[in-house]
Amino acid sequence: MIRVLIADDQELVRAGLRMILEAQADIEVVADVSDGAAATREAMHLCPDVALLDIQMPGGDGIAAARQILANPRLNTRVVMLTTFDLDEYLYAAMAAGASGFLLKSSPRAHLLHAIRTATSGDALLDPVLTRRLIETYVRRPPAPSDAAATLTAREREVLEELVRGRSNAEIGTRLYLAETTVKTHVAAILRKLGLRDRLQTVIYGYEHGIVHPGDTTQPPV
Repeated sequence: MIRVLIADDQELVRAGLRMILEAQADIEVVADVSDGAAATREAMHLCPDVALLDIQMPGGDGIAAARQILANPRLNTRVVMLTTFDLDEYLYAAMAAGASGFLLKSSPRAHLLHAIRTATSGDALLDPVLTRRLIETYVRRPPAPSDAAATLTAREREVLEELVRGRSNAEIGTRLYLAETTVKTHVAAILRKLGLRDRLQTVIYGYEHGIVHPGDTTQPPV
């Protein structure tokens, strides 16, 4: 059972999200609250598997709540962010904080359910509508040096470049003539060496450190 905490300042939105989630046999809504401060308190108390947070709320926004929840070492809570806007200046801050998913509130319910299940499995998901515009807007700056990248093998560097371009493990295997299990091993090594949480943070890392540049991706990383 996936235990979910909902935080949104609009009561009707919370009720709708609860109805969608509780209709699933594998999902339980443990609480719904109206601001980020309450979300943080309830997360500390209930230890949900996923916190579904609206980005902009009065009385404590979702970004601040995400940072506090993800920084707590005793929690294993994944964060999925919701936004009304198709480009939100706060999304990049949430990505850097380690949130595992980003969805528009207008997304189909299937996307919402997929994001929650994906986050629970330890991976990350970004709504395709948000992906390229978000990254290209907020990561247009000189690449930062990275000592950690120098620890990668030549093959790991190739896999990293494909990861940042948004390709799946199967696609990477096809392009580099590797078995998918071998790609998974390389991905795990890359995350460990670079100190990254998941594929989404890998995309951020790749843009920040000049591994690829805005416009290089062939498809959105989801």
